[in-house]
Amino acid sequence: MSTPAIQWYPGHIAKAERALLEQLKRVDVVLEVRDARIPLATHHPRIPEWINNKGHILVLNRVDMISTEARTAWETWFRSQGSPPYFTNAQQGKGVLSVAKAAQEAGVAVNERRQKRGMKSRPVRAVVLGFPNVGKSALINRLLNRKVVPSARKAGVTRQLRWVRISETLELLDSPGVLPALLKDQEAALKLAICDDIGEAAYDNQRIAMGFVDVLRSLHVSEATRPYTEVLTERYGISTEGINGEDYLHVLAEGKYQGDVERAARTLLRDYRVGNLGELLLEWPPESKP
Repeated sequence: MSTPAIQWYPGHIAKAERALLEQLKRVDVVLEVRDARIPLATHHPRIPEWINNKGHILVLNRVDMISTEARTAWETWFRSQGSPPYFTNAQQGKGVLSVAKAAQEAGVAVNERRQKRGMKSRPVRAVVLGFPNVGKSALINRLLNRKVVPSARKAGVTRQLRWVRISETLELLDSPGVLPALLKDQEAALKLAICDDIGEAAYDNQRIAMGFVDVLRSLHVSEATRPYTEVLTERYGISTEGINGEDYLHVLAEGKYQGDVERAARTLLRDYRVGNLGELLLEWPPESKP
């Protein structure tokens, strides 16, 4: 029996995407927010189409959950692609002001064109786009220094589009997380589930926890970096040597949770999501894998 594919496209996302396409006509700049742990898996394939001729600012959020080595590798790679990234920790506010400044600068040309046509200047209009739970609303709240839009570390909190005035020169459109209607790349979908960047209804915790262990076992790290699986050994006292993710999860359940495999799966995923397992990057730049 084949394993069910990871898919999640609830009605509120479909509805919000239709409304978003209408609002994009009013937008000057697109702030694309991705998860710094999986910046390729959290790239929506329609973003280039939505950007069109608008300004584009790439934000890699959760920089606190990746290593300095990983940050340098991604910054180098994205710059080579013509999209220099802005790294943020929206929960703590790190890097947020640089994003605001970049958005305002990207919109300068808009008001220059308006002035040439004899029109008054207006605030730059930017939209914050990205997958669920990558930190879009947290970014807006940090820009305002107060909580004006719902924000939580789970997918599906923002369900409607909302314009928010950041300053006299900048307005932001907060939008629900957007996903492709069909997740064709199931390896990327697995990473979305591991990082909690997709609704829980899309996956089975045990399957995802097993996949997480297998991903860590498959990653090749540099000589200067210890194998990721050593973190699991240190945290749980159980080595991954010679066993796959499924076996590891069952051994973990028997040794720590009285045979409760579901509890073991939830604990493993939670530990990674809150940082208890350290800086374990699930993706490296295509041309600079250590």
